[in-house]
Amino acid sequence: MRVLVVEDEQLLADAVATGLRREAMAVDVVYDGAAALERIGVNDYDVVVLDRDLPLVHGDDVCRKIVELGMATRVLMLTASGDVSDRVEGLEIGADDYLPKPFAFSELIARVRALGRRTSVPLPPVLERAGIKLDPNRREVFRDGKEVQLAPKEFAVLEVLMRSEGAVVSAEQLLEKAWDENTDPFTNVVRVTVMTLRRKLGEPPVIVTVPGSGYRI
Repeated sequence: MRVLVVEDEQLLADAVATGLRREAMAVDVVYDGAAALERIGVNDYDVVVLDRDLPLVHGDDVCRKIVELGMATRVLMLTASGDVSDRVEGLEIGADDYLPKPFAFSELIARVRALGRRTSVPLPPVLERAGIKLDPNRREVFRDGKEVQLAPKEFAVLEVLMRSEGAVVSAEQLLEKAWDENTDPFTNVVRVTVMTLRRKLGEPPVIVTVPGSGYRI
């Protein structure tokens, strides 16, 4: 899942990004509304965690722009105000969900995951294919009933492949969904991660390389 965190309190923004990355999400971070508009014009995000009171461009205007562009991106709006009128206003602007500060990080994670599920074709909470069972919420993977321990990026790549339901996923798509914008697009990190993932999942191999196209399960 690709997430953009937009928050002018840099310590909070970086803490949220770190926590989301630990949940195997690809996360970009910006600290003002103008930078947010720039990012959404370049990258496709599943979810934007958007502070409402932003410098340069207000969070409301960022949300309006996402709606105006007709993007599939879901918006989780954050604010220091917990008044019902503020929540209603944020939702009417186009936000998909609303979370007042301070918030429990576990709730933030749950809300981001719930919104991420709404950006694509609905799938069951636990993904199953080719003897693999993947639970995104518990971050657990089993192969033929045996648990497989994966690093966050390995888990992220496997989740993208599982969600594709047999369709071929290109290396570029994997790079976009599982890594943030600071990753060198010419790196071989996708190939190396897929190789490690194949080894950890065991025999017989379930990740197929489609020459010139990408990978599928």
